[in-house]
Amino acid sequence: MASTSTPVHSLITSSGFSSLYLSGNNVLPGCVLLKTRSSPSSRAPCLAFSSLRDEKNCSVPVGIFSAKPLMFTGWNQTMRRRSHVEFPVASAAAADADGREIEISEGYAKPSKSLAERFPALITGFFFFMWYFLNVIFNILNKKVYNYFPYPYFVSVIHLVVGVAYCLVSWTVGLPKRAPIDKELLLLLTPVAFCHALGHVMSNVSFATVAVSFTHTIKALEPFFNAAASQFVLGHQIPLSLWLSLAPVVIGVSMASLTELSFNWTGFISAMISNIAFTYRSIYSKKAMTGMDSTNVYAYISIIALFFCLPPAIFIEGPQLMQYGFRDAIAKVGLVKFLSDLFWIGMFYHLYNQIATNTLERVAPLTHAVGNVLKRVFVIGFSIVVFGNKISTQTGIGTAIAIAGVAIYSLIKANMEEQKRKTALSPAP
Repeated sequence: MASTSTPVHSLITSSGFSSLYLSGNNVLPGCVLLKTRSSPSSRAPCLAFSSLRDEKNCSVPVGIFSAKPLMFTGWNQTMRRRSHVEFPVASAAAADADGREIEISEGYAKPSKSLAERFPALITGFFFFMWYFLNVIFNILNKKVYNYFPYPYFVSVIHLVVGVAYCLVSWTVGLPKRAPIDKELLLLLTPVAFCHALGHVMSNVSFATVAVSFTHTIKALEPFFNAAASQFVLGHQIPLSLWLSLAPVVIGVSMASLTELSFNWTGFISAMISNIAFTYRSIYSKKAMTGMDSTNVYAYISIIALFFCLPPAIFIEGPQLMQYGFRDAIAKVGLVKFLSDLFWIGMFYHLYNQIATNTLERVAPLTHAVGNVLKRVFVIGFSIVVFGNKISTQTGIGTAIAIAGVAIYSLIKANMEEQKRKTALSPAP
């Protein structure tokens, strides 16, 4: 059937529509009706405008191809006919011939939302699962390597070498695109990277000398050091409720330490130094806040931290490694397994840290605080089961008290941060 409509000089970029037409009748400055017409040369429908009475926010059916209502939300575009008469066209939401929802705004047809946009809770849950899974696998495999290759300084370097290689490959393929770095940003990230390197190495020294569960129990004291640094270094006033919530953490760690069967001072002190280092990493990170995305920031921190980790690995463990360290490890498990173990612990280390950073960006502080506590519970529980570590009753009770204290502290602090955020966003009276 021939059309008497006048074509409009505007394109809708969707394969579901072949063209856009305006009826030749007078168009009132109110709502208009989009109609679909079959085109002889294509299965895709065409659209036609016909006049309606002058009413706003009207809802009308979209013609023969869809019974879904077409809502006009506001005038946001001016279209011209060949006679150069101007009239406004509203944003709309319609459906194409295949039933897909199409949003028409600013003269373009936009596809429906992606899976991540429609199900954000599902995607966030996946991030948490991968964070826990990779962390547990890393801790178990890392400890297995230390059982036959007790060289934590060298292993710490391997963690970072594999991570840096991963970042370089990702930048090469453009996933993500490398963000440029200048001298000023390098100076800001260097203290962060130094604290990251120190905390990482000391954590590995502790992992190599005591049980994984005990190291994580000691690392539960990190909030205490954070609060102390905020109060006495940064000058921030810490509420009494927050200090009181830390009492169970200190008591629990003390109880666990007194009866820990794998206790030694090297593992204990190394874990405490790691807590202090990561506390200062948090302080310097706040001073080095930039507009760069977290993936690129963590990549640059890993690269800089690698240069800090190399000298102690070479000077402290280098001679032993060259004399008998590598030889003994290869004799125990074989060259292939030795190299594959080193590669995978480095890969799992980088991935779990990267996903932890990405997860923090997706959730509120309260959710992340709870997730971080649960992660520590998972790691301690799985390490005890996998390695069959025997723990005394007092150590078990102390660990539980410490974890409960961390949970209470995290909830109180996250609520305080949320209240500050709401106060900052609320309009001034």
